[in-house]
Amino acid sequence: MLHRDRVITRRRALAVGGTLAAALVARKPRAAETLDPLSKAVQMFEHPAPPPPITFLAADGKPHTLAEFAGHGMVVNLWATWCGPCVAEMASLDAASRALAPADIAVLPLSSDRGGADAVRAFFDAHGIKGLPVLLDPKSAAVQAWNARGIPTSLIIDRQGRAVAKVEGAADWSSPAALVLVRKLAGS
Repeated sequence: MLHRDRVITRRRALAVGGTLAAALVARKPRAAETLDPLSKAVQMFEHPAPPPPITFLAADGKPHTLAEFAGHGMVVNLWATWCGPCVAEMASLDAASRALAPADIAVLPLSSDRGGADAVRAFFDAHGIKGLPVLLDPKSAAVQAWNARGIPTSLIIDRQGRAVAKVEGAADWSSPAALVLVRKLAGS
């Protein structure tokens, strides 16, 4: 009987442990848990060069290119409203945009949402995003042109128009260390 009791107790312990493990895996991470510090996530390009040219759309449908931002630093973020890691970092990009504007560094979030400007506006309204423009990349041309492995992916472009670094995945863009790093990389 002792052996049988040990087996039952062991099975219960394994069942409880499995349930706890499943709960931890299934639990949605809080936004702070999904964001890497930017300094750990940034990948420097050995030979900075202009990124392949792309065209993206403003909320009114007017086409734009990165060339229009010549002489300015840029953080170009490829994202979508349906992408969990993108959603997690959007508030920090919004805060970074406001903090970097005085240094003449633009944050350009290019959404690949099929719902267009209305979907992005609704997302911005629902999440209190006030410092970012509604910009669209509806056919994911930037993702393809820049050989991004997924979204979110961000490029840091310096004032000379060269992509100097890339960040794949969600990062905390608004920390003081991140802001110093972006200012340094973008050339201010």
